[in-house]
Amino acid sequence: VQLVESGGGLVQPGGSLRLSCAASGFTFSRYGMTWYRQAPGKERELVAAVSNGGGTTNYADSVKGRFTISRDNARNTVYLQMNSLQPEDTAVYYCNRRVSPVSWGQGTQVTVSS
Repeated sequence: VQLVESGGGLVQPGGSLRLSCAASGFTFSRYGMTWYRQAPGKERELVAAVSNGGGTTNYADSVKGRFTISRDNARNTVYLQMNSLQPEDTAVYYCNRRVSPVSWGQGTQVTVSS
């Protein structure tokens, strides 16, 4: 089982990024998926979740209206579109299964700074 996050980078406040998480080693379409983030010195927090079919999504209050989670089951990939990014969104972003989580990947660094 492997989860590989990508798409992070340095962006100015108000900018956008699209993160991807490529999954392998399990039947992707059977699992709801999540995005978490961990800022320096803070606990890892849940950012967004999507059902196995993609029809149901949930978001942390801090990102509602700015972030969109989606998935492509044909590509075994889950995405996180992040708009109107703010400095407080700076963190390492990780994906995982919603239930029966597996070992965390390396994450992808998102830095929002002018």
